[in-house]
Amino acid sequence: MANLILYFSRAGENYWNGSLKTIAKGNTQRVAEYIQRAVGGDLFEIRPAKPYPEGYYDCAARAKEEQQNKARPELMQVLSDISKYDVIFVGYPNWWGTCPMPVFTLLERLDFTGKKILPFCTNEGSGLGQSERDLKKSCKGARFGPGLSLHGAGAESAEGRVAAWAKQNI
Repeated sequence: MANLILYFSRAGENYWNGSLKTIAKGNTQRVAEYIQRAVGGDLFEIRPAKPYPEGYYDCAARAKEEQQNKARPELMQVLSDISKYDVIFVGYPNWWGTCPMPVFTLLERLDFTGKKILPFCTNEGSGLGQSERDLKKSCKGARFGPGLSLHGAGAESAEGRVAAWAKQNI
């Protein structure tokens, strides 16, 4: 069984327990690395060609505009073939109730027929939102396992929980 861990993450100024904090590594990236340590697999970071602003409020405004326009931002690198993978973890922060638009840019280009998708989401209290429903629309032909919602500010201390979830669901 081969695993792929696709993720979108953002370092810089983030919302953190009711205030703003600058972080060197995005919460979702940290969780993706925990998954890789627990069950193995290849990591692929989804990165937009035009980086998001460093400031939280500027980033949130751009993310909201992209969502309202159903934008599909260009990516720095595109993965075109996932045929060698059986299980695909898809990670993202909850932005405006769903995945950031670059996640959909990538997913809508791939063939998920027969793949198992395990979504994981970092957030500051909004959970998975409608992201699982939205992912099911974008990952046609896939079957879905249970998603994992993690409080972003607690990601550093969640390795055990993440590992248990990943091992139980692959």
